[in-house]
Formats: sequence, C-alpha cells, structure tokens
Amino acid sequence: MNAVKRVSQGTTPGAEGQDSVRRLLPAIAGLIAVAALAGCNTASTLNSAAPSSAESAASPSTATPTPPGQTATAALPVGDISSQRVQFAPTVGTTAESVGPLSKELSARAKARGLTLVPASDPSTTLLMKGYFSALTDNSQTTVIYVWDVLDPAGNRLHRIEGQQKAPPGKGEGFAAVTEGTMKTIADQTIDQLVNWLSAKKT
Repeated sequence: MNAVKRVSQGTTPGAEGQDSVRRLLPAIAGLIAVAALAGCNTASTLNSAAPSSAESAASPSTATPTPPGQTATAALPVGDISSQRVQFAPTVGTTAESVGPLSKELSARAKARGLTLVPASDPSTTLLMKGYFSALTDNSQTTVIYVWDVLDPAGNRLHRIEGQQKAPPGKGEGFAAVTEGTMKTIADQTIDQLVNWLSAKKT
C-alpha cells in the first residue's frame, strides 16, 4: 500500500481565503478526533501501493490505539530510511475514485525517496500508516483535509501528519470536485513529510 509528521500545508491561503480557512477549522478538528478513534468501518482500500503481487489493501491493525491526544514513547525502529518497511492501512473517508491515484502516487514517490512499502500483514513491517480524509466545499472551492497517524507494529502512535490541499474550483462538491492531480499532490506531500521525519529522527 502507498504512502504522511505533521505534513506542511499543501496550499497556503491568501488574505482573501482566511475566512474560508476559519470555516474549515471545526472540520479539521473533527477529522483529527475521528483519527483518534479505533474501529472505523468506512475504510477505502489503497490499491497497488505496495510492490507485491497482491493488489488488495491491508486490513486495519487490530492493536489497541494510543488514546486521543497522546503520542507513544516507543522508539522508532533502529536503522536508516532504507531499512524502514512501511505498510499503509485502508484510508477512512476517501472514495474509490480518489484512492486509486493516491495509492499509485504513494508507491511511486516512496520508491523515488528510497522508502520500502509492504503489503498487508507483512511480518517485516516497521511502521503502519493510517489515513483519514475529508473533502469540504465552501463557495465553490473544495479542500481535502487529511490526517495520517504513524504507528509502530504494536499500534502505538509515534507521529502524526496533518495537511490540506485545495482542488481546482468549480468542479462540483466534496470528492466529486477532487481531481487525480489533487490526490497525487497529497501523496507526494505525505511521503516527503514521512521521509523528513524519519531523517530528523536519525540525527
């Protein structure tokens, strides 16, 4: 499955967009709250992300999650970035149409950055990524808000990546307005921020 520390904002709003951003804040807070809950059953599959013969998504981890607002003190597995083996669980909140380009670009970007992705239930997994998405439309402008929890194999949260990315305006509402390019940008930002965090942990 394919590939998000705290992700830098995908789009920095201008002065004219400040009101819109403020209107999104409750939704962002709500999405983070959802990310803290276990047992969500609306996950979408990340297809073709891991370089394996199986095209299906990984099953969500059954490990007990870290309570909301807390980050585990468990140490990151020892080794450089190339030694990390990252598994992506099914995402929550995405559509079948949006998750395809996300998954493919996560795989491509991970390969370019020297990060190894593994399929579901791979015993060599060192990090598990759980993603939560929401697409909100305000005044014909749709913004995708996303949160990724970076977990160790036991389900302890080591890090959180958050971000948002605007879709091209005037193409509908919600995920109907989200283009393939929007999801690819989110995938690139996710992998880049994950690699940056891993690099910082090794210094």
